[in-house]
Amino acid sequence: MNLRRALAAALLCGCSSVSQPPPAVAPKAEQPAALPKPEEKPKTPQAPPGKQPLHELPYAPSLDPAAMDRSADPCVDFYQYTCGGWLTANPIPPDQARWSVYGKLSDENQQFLWGILEELAKGGAERTPVQQKIGDFFAACMDEPAVEKLGASPLQADLAKVDALRDTGELSSLLPALHLANSGTGLMLGFGSAQDFGDATRVIAFIDAGGLGLPDRDYYFKDDAKSKEIRDRYLDHLAAMLVLIHEPDPPAGAQAVMRIETALAKASLTRVERRDPYKLYHRMSKAKLQALTPSLRWDRYLDGVGLKGLDLFNVTEPAFMKALDAQIRAEDLGAWKTYLKWHLASAKARWLSSPFVQASFDFYAKTLRGVAEMPPRWKRCVQAVDDNLGEALGEEFVRRTFSPKTKEDTVRMTWLIEEAMAEEIERLDWMGPKTKQRALQKLKAIRNKVGYPDKFRDYSSVEVRPGDLAGNVDRATVFESRRQLAKIGKPVDRTEWGMTPPTVNAYYNPQMNDVNFPAGVLQPPLYDPKLDDAPNYGNTGSTIGHELTHGFDDEGRQFDAEGNLKDWWTRTDAKKFEQRVQCVRDQYAQYTVVDDIKINSKLTSGEDVADLGGTLLAYLAWRKETETERLRPVDGFTPDQRFFIGFAQWACENDRPENLRVSAITNPHSPGRYRINGIVSNLPEFQQAFSCKTGQPMVREKMCKVW
Repeated sequence: MNLRRALAAALLCGCSSVSQPPPAVAPKAEQPAALPKPEEKPKTPQAPPGKQPLHELPYAPSLDPAAMDRSADPCVDFYQYTCGGWLTANPIPPDQARWSVYGKLSDENQQFLWGILEELAKGGAERTPVQQKIGDFFAACMDEPAVEKLGASPLQADLAKVDALRDTGELSSLLPALHLANSGTGLMLGFGSAQDFGDATRVIAFIDAGGLGLPDRDYYFKDDAKSKEIRDRYLDHLAAMLVLIHEPDPPAGAQAVMRIETALAKASLTRVERRDPYKLYHRMSKAKLQALTPSLRWDRYLDGVGLKGLDLFNVTEPAFMKALDAQIRAEDLGAWKTYLKWHLASAKARWLSSPFVQASFDFYAKTLRGVAEMPPRWKRCVQAVDDNLGEALGEEFVRRTFSPKTKEDTVRMTWLIEEAMAEEIERLDWMGPKTKQRALQKLKAIRNKVGYPDKFRDYSSVEVRPGDLAGNVDRATVFESRRQLAKIGKPVDRTEWGMTPPTVNAYYNPQMNDVNFPAGVLQPPLYDPKLDDAPNYGNTGSTIGHELTHGFDDEGRQFDAEGNLKDWWTRTDAKKFEQRVQCVRDQYAQYTVVDDIKINSKLTSGEDVADLGGTLLAYLAWRKETETERLRPVDGFTPDQRFFIGFAQWACENDRPENLRVSAITNPHSPGRYRINGIVSNLPEFQQAFSCKTGQPMVREKMCKVW
């Protein structure tokens, strides 16, 4: 029902591909929120049988000499120099599509949460209400015999509703219930709430494109041999899933689903087009929406979701809605029933019995991304709790892992990097005074969110039942759907987060105008309180700078200090900015992702520019922070070298070729190698640190510089 996933893909700018102010900018007045305290201190979780103790996160330094390849020349291939040892020592686990420093930390966070949830799942009167909720949810997920016994029965009620359709005119009455319980699936379309692009103080209804089963609209049209093979395998997967729900003619049904999805994909914007927020902003009344899609009865739909009388919508892709309407009229009722049943089965597959879980894994993980083995059930169940009761689980994570000192230090780091950006803006030779003034206003207005929300979400109304995993997921999904819909017509809650506290990632939200760093990403080796400032600024500082510059990239710059979609740049400055961004696009377009596939730098340029600007800002802030200190070499590396090694080691990663092919189409981040070599080759500070000479690969003849 909500549009978090779709709009996040289009607008939210994250640091990771799993994929993160004094005196010129006045310090924020608010103090870091105190860590949440339970009514009584929770027990330290004991290790479940056969596992190592999980009451502490494992420690890995933010600069690890063992991860390096000293035989490599840093001026030829800095990524190999800093990550070569890590790449050799960290092959991709069989249940992963890729393996990275971020992924490894995510896995360690999951193991830590596993220990907590195993303990809480045992029950006990000493559990707080929050602990009881997440413990019981986890226990129901781990109760595999109960899940297997239920088989496909959790699907039957929805499938029966689809079967009861007498004509396509009844879709408008059916979709509300399906959307409420299947949030984020984009069943035919997406309906939810989001900030009004034109007035960031209020929330309005958004209607977004949806309805596809492949990862991106381009999968339906690319004519290379691999893409054709994937479409053939997708048809096999569709048929296999239709067999599981006892459809009478699975091969014909698979063709019907593919036919409908292909028509919808053809009318969908590309990922590059969705980077332009103006292409996603089309406010209209209910009368205009009704005229756009006469086959859908919006009065019935709105009544079904509890929003009767609503008369303002943002339709992100009007051309898609016209195509959807045309398909409703063109396809027979049987085809639409099969389409709906397939999407419902696919959405719920991971909560059903093993044949559904296996079929979904075989296509979406094994075929598309090359994953050899399904993750163990405990991993899937920890993720289920995070997906459905994320802030309740996050409250437990924060209490055990995130110290007030870490929050204080990372908030200070953020302020110093904001100060460095203010100074850089003042020094820019390509930005005029008027734009500089507005840029500084926006910078000053940015809200820093570090660690966890000021107030954790209340899940007390979500019913969790033993032995009812699919039902628990449905009830949590309906809770979240209704919570999102209840925002429509109300002021924006600017304290809300879009990631849960254990998440190993970070993001900038242009409408909120805030940078967000969950506690999960502020753990070693990404942020290491045991080490000196150099690698911490290189690593976490560059992430902070990365997110900060997103407020001024080709997407973020189109929103003003309040988060409104408003062009506040002069034409001359915008042109000069675009020229500098084009330098980065031209550079990254030469890099190969896998086989003969090059980086789509029109898709990745926002992240590439953020990497470049963020690293420079972190370097400047680090030098300012340590200007009164007498810095000395450590482990044979100068302070500047330690900064850049720390910067590079966050990006160490191994990736499967299949996953790289998916990423080349869908991921706005470049591969890790180029997020390092592509950046340092543009920085004179790096070349000085390692005494690199003109003509060496890590010294670009034409350096790109934006900030």
